[in-house]
Amino acid sequence: MSESPGMRAYLIFTGTGPILVLTTFASLTDERFVGKLRYKGITKFIAYEVSLQAVRERYPGGYPNVAGDLEGVEDVRVLDFNGHQIMANFSLEELGEPIKVGG
Repeated sequence: MSESPGMRAYLIFTGTGPILVLTTFASLTDERFVGKLRYKGITKFIAYEVSLQAVRERYPGGYPNVAGDLEGVEDVRVLDFNGHQIMANFSLEELGEPIKVGG
């Protein structure tokens, strides 16, 4: 499987808990990306980019399928929505600067 160029992974803290997403959008502030989250009821969030290599290593079963689904398209896919599992897989020290959307 060849990975889409520009693929990124983000840990997004929403009102209902964290989700881990893969996206080929260039920016989390892209209105198309924000619109997709808004459609799912997520109007405000704080996100952190996480290492794609770390995601690949920590999700060896799900990563190839989700990444493959993004081949050749500009979109977003949820890789994990289990907050306990996400927090066990990533330390807070791994997170960079927050990206805040929604005021």
